[in-house]
Amino acid sequence: MGKVYYISKNVGLGLLVLAAIALATIIALSVAYDKERAKNRGRPGDEEADSTAVPSAPTTPPTPKDPWDHYRLPDSLIPISYNVTLWPRLKPNTNGLYIFSGQSSVQFRCEKETDLVIIHCNKLNLTSFNGHFARLIALSDATEPSILKSWLVVKTEFLVLQLRSRLTVGATYLLYTEFVGELADDLGGFYRSEYVEDGVKKVVATSQMQATYARKTFPCFDEPAMKAVFNVIIFHDRDTVALSNGREIASKDLIRDGVPVRMTTFEPTKRMSTYLLAFIVSDFTCIQSTQNNNLLIRIWARRKAIDDKQGEYALNVTGPILQFYERYYNATYPLSKSDQIALPDFNAGAMENWGLITYRETALLFDPVLSSTGNKERVNSVIAHELAHMWFGNLVTLQWWNDLWLNEGFASYVEYLGADYAEPTWSMKDQIILYDMHRVFAVDALASSHPLSRREDEVNSPAQISEMFNTISYSKGAAVLRMLSEFLTESVFAKGLSTYLNTFAFKNTVYTDLWDHLQQAVRNTPDIHIPHTVHDIMNRWTLQMGFPVVTVDTKTGSISQKHFLLDPESVVERPSQFNYTWYVPIKWMKTGVEQQQYWLLQKTDTHRGMRVSGGDWVLLNTNVSGYFRVNYDLDNWDRLLSLLNNNHKTLSVLNRAQIIDDAFNLARANMINTTLALRTTKYLSKERDYIPWESALRNLDYFILMFDRTEVYGALQAYLKKQVQPLFEYFKIKTANWTKVPEGHTDQYNQINAIGLGCNADVPGCRDLIKGWYRQWMENPQHNPIHPNLKSTVYCRAIAFGGVEEWDFAWKMFKNATLASEASRLRAALACTKAPWLLNRYLEYTLDPTKIRKQDATSTIQYVARNVVGLPLAWNFIRAKWSYIFQEYGGGMFSFSGLINGITRRFSTDFELQELKKFKEDNLQVGFGSGTMALEQAIEKTTANIKWVKENRAHVMKWFTEEST
Repeated sequence: MGKVYYISKNVGLGLLVLAAIALATIIALSVAYDKERAKNRGRPGDEEADSTAVPSAPTTPPTPKDPWDHYRLPDSLIPISYNVTLWPRLKPNTNGLYIFSGQSSVQFRCEKETDLVIIHCNKLNLTSFNGHFARLIALSDATEPSILKSWLVVKTEFLVLQLRSRLTVGATYLLYTEFVGELADDLGGFYRSEYVEDGVKKVVATSQMQATYARKTFPCFDEPAMKAVFNVIIFHDRDTVALSNGREIASKDLIRDGVPVRMTTFEPTKRMSTYLLAFIVSDFTCIQSTQNNNLLIRIWARRKAIDDKQGEYALNVTGPILQFYERYYNATYPLSKSDQIALPDFNAGAMENWGLITYRETALLFDPVLSSTGNKERVNSVIAHELAHMWFGNLVTLQWWNDLWLNEGFASYVEYLGADYAEPTWSMKDQIILYDMHRVFAVDALASSHPLSRREDEVNSPAQISEMFNTISYSKGAAVLRMLSEFLTESVFAKGLSTYLNTFAFKNTVYTDLWDHLQQAVRNTPDIHIPHTVHDIMNRWTLQMGFPVVTVDTKTGSISQKHFLLDPESVVERPSQFNYTWYVPIKWMKTGVEQQQYWLLQKTDTHRGMRVSGGDWVLLNTNVSGYFRVNYDLDNWDRLLSLLNNNHKTLSVLNRAQIIDDAFNLARANMINTTLALRTTKYLSKERDYIPWESALRNLDYFILMFDRTEVYGALQAYLKKQVQPLFEYFKIKTANWTKVPEGHTDQYNQINAIGLGCNADVPGCRDLIKGWYRQWMENPQHNPIHPNLKSTVYCRAIAFGGVEEWDFAWKMFKNATLASEASRLRAALACTKAPWLLNRYLEYTLDPTKIRKQDATSTIQYVARNVVGLPLAWNFIRAKWSYIFQEYGGGMFSFSGLINGITRRFSTDFELQELKKFKEDNLQVGFGSGTMALEQAIEKTTANIKWVKENRAHVMKWFTEEST
């Protein structure tokens, strides 16, 4: 089909026209973009998914009247298949612009009578056919349609064809378009990535379609439910390779418009959503293997990266993880190949394009000599996450973006299972507690949080869609699915998933479809008993925001639940259809003995078994299997703290971490005394395991953020020094005076904690150790004596302890780094300097993509803000540059909300709150795009911080002073 449309006479003529006007059109295109941005500034709902938009959304937008004024497509037309041909130019034209040209024909069926064809199209310069932007042909016996007029709608990103008569229900039609687009460096749609190898600048044409960027590449029905088959042809330079979702089936060299090119044709895709499409042209190379079922697995990257064996680890774990998922889902991987490619410029961490997964280099490449254990774990877990999507998200896809958690929460949970299978000695399943549960608890305890599943009408514009790619969708989704698997048992959970995936293969679903299949699995397993249906239980966790704190009084056995909010007094709870009551599955133990699981089904209840006295104790939520916090009466708290101090290994590492995290957050919510929370850390001088230490450090970090500009900080540092010094000495001995690497995976992480906190707290010998390593490297740049595991910690501290010489050396090594993870470590460390002028210079570098890549700009600003010296500099910087920063990095950038969160983490004074509110007011016309919700959360968190500091400052100062002596 693709070839026929390509060489037809009309198409050939159109392409000649295209070639002739390419230069003029791209100039017009560039000018048009600027006009569109200027024209739309301040209009309602103009948030665009690409990074060049400047949206603004008044509080009372007008109600759309015409179909093209709505963001959602009408349901009158359904796509069947596409033929897409693209030709990216990897060299700039005479105006210095990179372009791509192409043509697309989409075959669709009319489902409802209509005289409109509405299809997504954004930032494409379309060729005119007899005064219209497209051709429309009847493929069945229906009357040939005639176009009355056609136009583009900038706000909703539509191409609209008004017809002279109505289309026939049940008939099929073909819409043909030709277009030119800019191969920009904006990281969205079909875009340009650049890198330098052996002193030569190289250009890659690559893509990122999620969530609303396919329309920037070719006109399409760009909604996840609009699945179709895609036939792809790519023209490219003969010294490059072209990749797409399907396997290459033909390649032919020819001359096109006087240029020698290669035409690569790909096998038709499976029926899939537009956001999963991928097109790449590069001079990359690959390593490959073949599975027993003839599945081709390839890892693609820059030639030097492949030559340095940076793709070997990814290749080694991909096959086993795919096989694990095939067994787990009881569903065969449906494609003929699995390509994974590492890109120099990529906004997200990775993207699950079906058959061609794209990654940041740091998420796919691992150097066996230079990379750290953390780098290796990241590669393993990100690959496991993306491969999980091949079934959950790609084979079966969400109906609309309001249920994004169904895609991302699921992959975020199952990635731990896949990563654990690939590396069984790493205890990966335990780390979900730190990386997902504790992380999302902090966000979901805010009144500005939102339910996992939102109403469809709440998620419309590209910016609203991008805003769904947040901690709630990923981490809360993972946490509640893990809880569901725990109380159903993993085998029943997997059975339900299997029937769900096989029933809805190549289709779209809503979350209730998953509940149906899990409920069926429960019915088919006689020994599984739950108090309500899966629907009734899980709807309370997905349709209302937040989570409960479960409180037990061990004197009486009374047990209750309450919506947990960090600042319950100063906020008003939003209404909930379930009145903030959950069906809570509680695994628990009494004095070290596991008890039968208990369900808390109402606000209050009594459980006689939970009454204890004397030396007995109760612990709820064993191994943190449930998504809730736990509070106790003071006597039971004292028993648990005594247990930690006298025999902490009686409790699992997860429950030790949980006790710490629960206590600190209960204290922030004024449910227990802050000094009780601090008492949970007194035993740490005896703790050697990573997960409890990491939990404690993350919670103590809040105290550092609140007090590192006050007199409390000295006493806090003295206490931390007292607690960490035994850990520092333990690892000094264990590593033979820092010359060996600890054997255990998590021990290697805790060694990093020992050195990092030890140097911050001025443990004797730590600073000299750090400075000595770094000085050795500066004296011999070709030989770095610092172990990869310790580089991030050593680089940051050495630069903080040093001056301009140390900074300039790190900058030079950053610019020369050929390993992405090494460059990433240095980029973060450069923000650690205490010299304000260096930090201000570094902030300015973020505006220059030749110094800091666009994909890294917002995170670099956040790194500066983490530095207590850098916070006011970063805050002043983004306020002064907000309009430009938003234009370049706002709109659909998934990382953009993190910028606002990162800048405001330390805010804890009335003055800072007023500045934050003024920042919001001053920039209403510019907008906040996908950071809108983050801004509201920042105001709420700052308000809570102010209150907490006022109430606790004196007590905290007294406690740290007494405990540090």
